[in-house]
Amino acid sequence: MQKIASIFVLCLGIALIFSCRKDAIETSNSVTLNFSADTILFDTVFATFGSTTKRFKIYNPTNKTVNISNISVGNGANSQFRINIDGLSGNTHNNVLIDGKDSLFLFAEVTIDPTNALSPFVATDQINFTTNGNKQSIALIAWGKNAHYYVANKSVNGIPIVYLDRDNSDLAIDSTWTNDKPYVIYGGYLTLDGNDKLTIGPGVQIHSHNNSGIWVYEDANIIVNGTKDEPVVFQGTRLEYAWQDRPGQWDRIWLNEGNADNVFNYAVIKNAFIGIQAETNPFNAAPTSINNKLRLNHCKIHNNSAVGILATNYQITDTNSVISNSGQYNLLIKGDGAYSFNHTTFANYWTGGERKTPSILLQNAYTNSAGSLIGTNLTAANFNNCIIDGDQEIEFSAENISGGTMNFLLDHCALKTTSSTAGANYVNIKVNPGDLFVDKILHDYHLIGGAQAINSGNSGLGITIDHDDSPRDVSPDIGAYEYQ
Repeated sequence: MQKIASIFVLCLGIALIFSCRKDAIETSNSVTLNFSADTILFDTVFATFGSTTKRFKIYNPTNKTVNISNISVGNGANSQFRINIDGLSGNTHNNVLIDGKDSLFLFAEVTIDPTNALSPFVATDQINFTTNGNKQSIALIAWGKNAHYYVANKSVNGIPIVYLDRDNSDLAIDSTWTNDKPYVIYGGYLTLDGNDKLTIGPGVQIHSHNNSGIWVYEDANIIVNGTKDEPVVFQGTRLEYAWQDRPGQWDRIWLNEGNADNVFNYAVIKNAFIGIQAETNPFNAAPTSINNKLRLNHCKIHNNSAVGILATNYQITDTNSVISNSGQYNLLIKGDGAYSFNHTTFANYWTGGERKTPSILLQNAYTNSAGSLIGTNLTAANFNNCIIDGDQEIEFSAENISGGTMNFLLDHCALKTTSSTAGANYVNIKVNPGDLFVDKILHDYHLIGGAQAINSGNSGLGITIDHDDSPRDVSPDIGAYEYQ
């Protein structure tokens, strides 16, 4: 009888234990987990087939046991990432219990072949958690190719950045990039500060990830030395065929005041939000001088989801460039400045959505960082031997917002417009010149035979070669390309 009683007490105790454990499971839909980080970053640059493991902790902040109904990697068995939870491997786990105020380890692993031509520069996925119906996730990020990586590691004015020397050194950095490996910018802006100088050699490939770009801050400058056969290319990190014409993959090249000219020779800038934004320091409420200079030669600025070139209070000189297919404007000038475009082709046949804006818009005022409209005079905006074309009825507009002066000139240009071209601002204009280009769908803006732009330019500019380095005739063609 005593033995039976003991067995009964033991069974009662076990029942109470399980009863208490079941009753202690938290079922509230307000429960969320805590994580040791919101991102698991594999920051090793793989030199060969790479594999590394990261440890990560999941915390239960409540006093009761929590049942995580599902933990899974987003791309499942097809992911380059794998996870292990407290010794159990697999990319999907169901009904994982964590006691109150306790934690468990999650191990993440990635294996990438960086020599695989199809691998992206940045491999991404995520781990998803479902707890009482609540969904949470953490990001998985790994480098997928051999490259020079610049990863944002600090914030300035709320903007994520990484300095050229990757730390906060006060020393001026004079750096030269050569075409040994691609350069990848991730998580923010590669920032040239103080008297930093960056020189980029022929053939260099620069890949900026989503919302990333290059910021040339006050007193710094950038020199891009591409060639016809080895241009310097700025683009996103996705190289698959389906992404070759996907706009808005990265943010912009952002230029502020410099102590020397910023120069882009034979550069291709494509698939950004804004190709180049050139302006005085936007964090200064009052306008500053217009002594800041950008020189462009034989460049292509193409397929940017907002603007090709955005300029405020700047000086820009361009020769033989093609600025094409922007979601809003190929060129937007605001406030004061001095601009000269020579044998430039502006062609906007945007296919990424509806566009109701002209290819070129000039405004002599702008809104500063405090939200105030700053009215100024536009010193000069001269377009010589330029094509300004697109699929809108009006592809050039000048708006006098401040009541000041609008000094602009179109001389020997081919212009698509239904607006009046009478007056001193327009000289020897070919209005609505008809078909000009070899293939607008394939973005081939060479001239077709019989185009009105042929032999219609001003020979007095002294520009003897075209975008392709081919010789120009004594009677040059309008636009970046000389008809051959």
